[in-house]
Amino acid sequence: MGVEIIFKIAAIGILTAVVGQVLKQSGKDEIATLTTLAGLIIVLFMVLDLISSLFSSVKTMFDF
Repeated sequence: MGVEIIFKIAAIGILTAVVGQVLKQSGKDEIATLTTLAGLIIVLFMVLDLISSLFSSVKTMFDF
């Protein structure tokens, strides 16, 4: 689970960077910014899910 999530985050980052550069070269800077923001939000939701599962694991481990 650890390595796959790193690869997914890296793939989203690379894809977002490429799409952003293509859009900036074509003169659509606003859409490029929105694309970058969408990629960031997707990654944040992935990390938030991981943190949630971490907290639930810690809660079950220390639950008496």
